[in-house]
Amino acid sequence: MSIIHLPGTPETTTDPVMRIVDPRDGSPVGDVDPSTPQDVDDALDQARDAAVWWAKVPAAERGALLRHAAASVADHADTLARLNARETGKPEDQALGGVTAGVETLLQYAELGPLHRGRSLRGAVEASDYTVAGPRGVVVALTPWNDPVAVAAGLLGAALVTGNTVVHKPSERCPHVGALLGDILARAFPAGVVQTLQGAAGVGAALASHPGADVVAHVGSSATGRSIARAVAERGGHALLENGGNDPLLVDAGVDPVWAAQQAATGAFANSGQICTSVERIYVHQDVAGPFVEALAEEARRRDEAAELGPLVDERLRSAVHEQVRQAVAAGATAVTGGTVPDGPGTFYPATVLTGCTPEMEVMQEETFGPVAPVQVVPSFEEGLALAASGRYGLAATVLTPSIAHAHRAVAELAVGTVKINAVFGGAPGGSAEPRGDSGSGFGYGPELLDEMTTVKVVHLEAAREAGA
Repeated sequence: MSIIHLPGTPETTTDPVMRIVDPRDGSPVGDVDPSTPQDVDDALDQARDAAVWWAKVPAAERGALLRHAAASVADHADTLARLNARETGKPEDQALGGVTAGVETLLQYAELGPLHRGRSLRGAVEASDYTVAGPRGVVVALTPWNDPVAVAAGLLGAALVTGNTVVHKPSERCPHVGALLGDILARAFPAGVVQTLQGAAGVGAALASHPGADVVAHVGSSATGRSIARAVAERGGHALLENGGNDPLLVDAGVDPVWAAQQAATGAFANSGQICTSVERIYVHQDVAGPFVEALAEEARRRDEAAELGPLVDERLRSAVHEQVRQAVAAGATAVTGGTVPDGPGTFYPATVLTGCTPEMEVMQEETFGPVAPVQVVPSFEEGLALAASGRYGLAATVLTPSIAHAHRAVAELAVGTVKINAVFGGAPGGSAEPRGDSGSGFGYGPELLDEMTTVKVVHLEAAREAGA
């Protein structure tokens, strides 16, 4: 599949041509030319011009257009899922689930957007005081490859329904998915309201530092997030960041170790560990450690034998994942199962369970983003909680415990955006969270994302004194 060039695109570009291969077997998917610096300027100029009149469109009309966009995405769901599978290796049924989640998110914001309102304030009896929310202007959205439609739908849906225009750059690892999604959305809205650019670090940096961007919303690595935060702060813009994580799982004494292992396996191995809130490090109480590790290793072997895990997105990521495992083993950890690069085509990596891990190992300190479950045995809940609360990330954490007192203590002491008790995934519709530390800042989803995409103006209104009065 090829991508249509934007009119007037020169041959010389900042980023190299993006050559995409299927991580399942190495077969070519297609080449995509990145956008040029001129494309970046032109897109932001068009978005700035469109923002003036788009902000004046009634919220109900913007919601209706977003519902139409959601229906168009649903019509192309199978094609988007197939492209996602080819570009990232995500199993097609899971990719389709991501598209469906994206459609539901667009519909959610189509309903919530027109209901987003200000507040009346208590002031003088003969005056009116209230607040009104208005769009920030132009939103640059930089989205990831691991769930490209669902994540983009959230940021774009919230931005568009609140009256912002959007320039979207999907990940360079899934540009064909991004191009198709961008085309679908562009057709659903007036010209200039939503545009898609392509590229890697060069294009992303140009967008993040551009004076025409009022908001930069980024989902991706912490290193990139820090660069974006600096660039946006220098010009007084608004940065919205959901970045890397090193999410802990704490297994307390008294829980069913087999159930706990199933939870751990789901958290560590789902989507081959390529989820921002994957379980990245495990602290298990010594009273249940033996049967827990045995059951976790069995879960890993079962998933590998059933070929449930898709490949990692590319060889670069697989090499980084394996290097963390290799270093851990060299430092004294044991690979109970997995831990080797398999022969054959594609960038597959086995579900891996490491025991004997210690806090100083990189696999316990940094995001792995692969199907690796490193385990450290702890003598008490208190020590496990202290270790779980350590580190520079603050995305999410899970605690499996039969003790309500321990659950409350975990909620109080874990400095993360989301604390999950007795379930690694889940949550009510409309939930939201603010990451901490190197995991980012701001609400990246849920109703509160509408607040991030708007600014609040306070109005004080009194009657004028009429002439001659």
